[in-house]
Amino acid sequence: MVQLRKALYAIFSQFGQVIDIMAFKTLRMRGQAHVIFKDVNCASTAMRSMQGFPFYEKPMKIQFSKEDSDVISKAKGTYVERPRKTITAPKPKKDAVPAKKTKASDARSGDEKQKGGAPPNKILFLSNLPEDVTDDMIRMVFCPFPGLADIRMVPGRSDIAFVEFGTEPEATNAKKALNHFKITPSQAMRVEYANK
Repeated sequence: MVQLRKALYAIFSQFGQVIDIMAFKTLRMRGQAHVIFKDVNCASTAMRSMQGFPFYEKPMKIQFSKEDSDVISKAKGTYVERPRKTITAPKPKKDAVPAKKTKASDARSGDEKQKGGAPPNKILFLSNLPEDVTDDMIRMVFCPFPGLADIRMVPGRSDIAFVEFGTEPEATNAKKALNHFKITPSQAMRVEYANK
């Protein structure tokens, strides 16, 4: 993270005084950074000049933030402290006794298995991919997840592919994060476990 901030500072400081650079490691914020300039004119010049500039082998997409940063709000005197989000873990139910399986419940669970797809494993099946998708595009989407082993395109079918991970938990993490991920602005890919 420190190296990323230094690189961003080196690029953007040529346009004016940079007050702060914020970059995060979280999955939701991965690939994003906030560069805070002291002056709006400097920020505008930087945005125009650096739009599409290759940074870590990807073109930068730059836009103004929707709200002022805390640093700018404090300088303007409009700062209002935001409430912190707290995440609470669900409490386990007390005295929960698992029900005995009957033939009817076995049949139901078999139906649910069919609806839910294949059982968890280390190979993911991708569908609803755009026609012009390449294995490099898929690799860019899945490479942030550890354990990526292989990407297999299906000859004659550009709308489906297989992605293999080293272990089932690694594949599960990628599946949870990327199922219904918009690979293009109008097309969300579907990620499921592959049938063995």
